[in-house]
Amino acid sequence: MQTKDDFKALMGDLTLDIYDKKLDHSLAVELNSNYSFETEIFKKIQISCETGVKQGWLCQNEHGGIKYGRVVKDINGFSVDVVVMTDIVGPHHAHPRGEIDLIMPIEGNAKFDNHAAGWVVYGPGSSHRPTVTGGTAIVLYLLPGGEIDFSRT
Repeated sequence: MQTKDDFKALMGDLTLDIYDKKLDHSLAVELNSNYSFETEIFKKIQISCETGVKQGWLCQNEHGGIKYGRVVKDINGFSVDVVVMTDIVGPHHAHPRGEIDLIMPIEGNAKFDNHAAGWVVYGPGSSHRPTVTGGTAIVLYLLPGGEIDFSRT
């Protein structure tokens, strides 16, 4: 059984491994190599997320068809947020210090910002409208310093 404490321990191990790395394409390559959807850690994170959503300690909020929630405010310099999205375009936001996303399709051939299962890294100063197509995905966000700026438009 996965608990919130188990989830936090997984996030602690993961963020400790990446806390001092530059948020760029090379980090995405490293994450997709070391923590690909075929690895045990990826599977543990996905099971923990699915369990947390079912038990209600993850994604306890909902707005505009997106379930979401900040699970951890600070662990090794990152906040941890999780969302569940189904064929939807989310609100535009910017990443002052960058964003690391773990995409976990759970229904259909879901893609997040046109990426299948795995990791995407957005560098500092980037922005987007998070978009899931082709089904449902759980997306885990690691935000340095918890920083995210939602647009007012």
